[in-house]
Amino acid sequence: MTATVDAMSLARDERADLADFLATLSPAQWEAPSLCARWRVRDVVAHMFSYEELGPIGLVGRFIKGGVLPDRVNAVGVAAFADSGPDELLALVRDHQQPRGLTAGFGGKIALTDGVIHHQDIRRPLGLPRTIPAERMRTVLDFARTAPTIGASKRVRGLTLTATDLDWTAGRGPVVEGPAESLLMAIAGRPGAVEELSGPGRRVIADRIGG
Repeated sequence: MTATVDAMSLARDERADLADFLATLSPAQWEAPSLCARWRVRDVVAHMFSYEELGPIGLVGRFIKGGVLPDRVNAVGVAAFADSGPDELLALVRDHQQPRGLTAGFGGKIALTDGVIHHQDIRRPLGLPRTIPAERMRTVLDFARTAPTIGASKRVRGLTLTATDLDWTAGRGPVVEGPAESLLMAIAGRPGAVEELSGPGRRVIADRIGG
C-alpha cells in the first residue's frame, strides 16, 4: 500500500528551509543573478510569494494586467516588491510558511514544486548546493512532469526519466538519467542541468529545452 503524502506539510518544511537559507545571504548575494532570466535572487523570492495574498478577483486582475501572458503576469508580481529590501522579503517568506491561494493548489503541490525548483534557481548560481529530502524530491518529481505551472509535459513526452540517486523512474521511451535534482531542473527547463544527465534520451530533452 502506498503511503499518502502530505504535500502541504512538505511545502511548509520547504519554505522554512528556504527562509533559514535566505537569512544567511549577504546583501550582494540578494542582488546576484539567479537561473531565472533577468531575475536576481530578490526577484525570485518576490515572485514565489507574490500570489499568496491574491483571492480569485485579485488573481484575475493580475492576469489581466499581465495580458494573460505568464512571463508578464509574473513580472507584475515581482514589480510589486521592487522597493522591498532583503529584510522585508525575508519577513514575507517567514510570514507565509503556510501556502494559500494559488500556491495551495493540488494540496500544496504547487507551492512545494515551485519552492524546490526556485530554491535551486537561487542556490545553483551562488554555488551553494544542498541535499533535498527524498520525500520532497519524489513528490515534486511526480508532480512536475505534468504540473500546469511548469509546462514540462512537452519536454518529457516520450522519455523515461530515471533518478540515479533515488528510487524513482517515470515515463516510457528513451532513457534520461541522472541525479534527481538534475532531472528536476531539466524537467523545469533549466539548460545547465542537462549537462549532468546521460542516456539516449538526453539529446532529445536538451533540444526541447534549447540547451
